[in-house]
Amino acid sequence: MAMRPPSPELFFDTISAYQRTEALQAAIELDLFSLVAAGRQTAAELAEASQAAPRGIRILADYLTILGFLHKEGDRYELTDDTRVFLNRESPAYVGGAARFMLAPDLRESFQQLTAAVRRGGTAASEEGTVSHDNPIWVEFARAMAPLMQMPAQLLAGLVGGDAGRPLRVLDVAAGHGLFGITIAERYPEAQITALDWPNVLAVAEENARRAGVNERYALRPGSAFDVAWGGPYDLVLLTNFLHHFDRSTCEQLAANAYAALAPGGRTLTLDFIPEPDRVTPPATAGFALVMLATTARGDAYTFTEFQDMFARAGFVRSEFHALAPTTQQAVVSYKD
Repeated sequence: MAMRPPSPELFFDTISAYQRTEALQAAIELDLFSLVAAGRQTAAELAEASQAAPRGIRILADYLTILGFLHKEGDRYELTDDTRVFLNRESPAYVGGAARFMLAPDLRESFQQLTAAVRRGGTAASEEGTVSHDNPIWVEFARAMAPLMQMPAQLLAGLVGGDAGRPLRVLDVAAGHGLFGITIAERYPEAQITALDWPNVLAVAEENARRAGVNERYALRPGSAFDVAWGGPYDLVLLTNFLHHFDRSTCEQLAANAYAALAPGGRTLTLDFIPEPDRVTPPATAGFALVMLATTARGDAYTFTEFQDMFARAGFVRSEFHALAPTTQQAVVSYKD
């Protein structure tokens, strides 16, 4: 069997990956994909509609074709199936707005200081990174990331189970956009949701609850999850995309808070990036640990065994792992008794 000779291809692909990011951001800012969907398919037509130079559009569209976002036949461009669903502004699954958060200057700055973060063992951009007190970046997160969370929210709601008509008391900790609690409220007409987060973030969640028609069953508990009493008792506590920001001892304290807030027989639903024990698979999940290194002081991507131990120390009798395919996230359901 012939061996592949050594190649610098991976080096060049990785060192120039920022070019792919900038090309995609430019296409989103020009609304290029929506224009193609609307029937502007040549560089000249796209240039006129976007008020850009034909040469600039031609080079950008060709590069996007190379990347796989577009098809090209002759001088005409068409959307790929994925691009049609996720990058056409008229699509209900449009995710282009997520670029505002994912490419926010504060996040970029954190990665530009990654060498220092590696030496330090945590973010070098600031003392606490993205989890600093009332950080305004979470308002941007709440507004920009909700479309990407629709599928995980539906899958997580599917783990609630039981009679859809029964009363259900739910606490959504660090609710952000509120989509996880809102989705449960949509599926369970008798569910009462309490959303805990910073006041300016909760304003976004409240907007989303009103839009979904569940605002009469949606209560707000403004403040930090570390300072505000959680209240209760609840049947469910949601810890979605939250624990990965902190070290294990802090996660154990938050798990203990959840345990105390739950009624007998209650459960905590945790959504997170949970890698296999080798910490390198699956790649899209395991790679999230680098995000935490760059942007937080002590966060990480924890394995299921680590989550199991955290919740056991908090008093939970057992925890279950649930893959949430096709997303890159996973869930842990922890039982109080």
